[in-house]
Amino acid sequence: MESTESNGNGISHPYNSLIKMRGIWKTYQMGNEQLHALREVSFDVRRGEYLAIIGPSGSGKSTLMNLIGCLDTPTKGEYWINGEQVAKMSDDELARIRNKEIGFVFQTFNLLARATALHNVELPLIYAGIGSGERHDRAVDALSSVELGDRITHRPNELSGGQRQRVAIARALVNQPSILLADEPTGALDTHTSAEIMNLFEKLHADGNTIIVVTHEAEVAERAHRIITIRDGEIEKDEKIK
Repeated sequence: MESTESNGNGISHPYNSLIKMRGIWKTYQMGNEQLHALREVSFDVRRGEYLAIIGPSGSGKSTLMNLIGCLDTPTKGEYWINGEQVAKMSDDELARIRNKEIGFVFQTFNLLARATALHNVELPLIYAGIGSGERHDRAVDALSSVELGDRITHRPNELSGGQRQRVAIARALVNQPSILLADEPTGALDTHTSAEIMNLFEKLHADGNTIIVVTHEAEVAERAHRIITIRDGEIEKDEKIK
């Protein structure tokens, strides 16, 4: 049996890890050529970690995010999430993973313009088949956790950019996912608001949430406790910083 301790490269036993990736390749056919977006990527994420994945444009970090979020599948390699092998999942099981296990936060917020903050946050619970009373209570709790308990009836155009991102974070958290997966979460925000959102991520991590932030900004990555640097589809560095 494999050791349950990390070997220093962020790799440990699969059942000790929330995420386990081994030998991941993602290859695209471009005419007669093959483009390797990811090459032999292996790492683990333990429950409760705060990880940043950083790299320049074209490095493969967005491809990796799509694989972590089960939005795409690898060409080669193995991926486990919560001890389940993703390659063996049906489309319905993958949809369940995306709705229940992973909370997505996007750069552009992706909120419904005509819906209130409360209804936007309730959406994942509707897809999960949760009854209206419980939906309401859980959405209110999620909005309160991001300090928007007094904005539940506001629509996106009545909120600032930072408040919209907080609604998006509350929506990501409402199903109590295993992982909060954020793609350039401060990309559409000014410097002050970006700092507020990153402070919120630190609070959510302190509350026990597992957070993965994908970014090209060093100052955002440095707020995490571990940084994986991707370059030319490969892991260049994997280092704990806190």
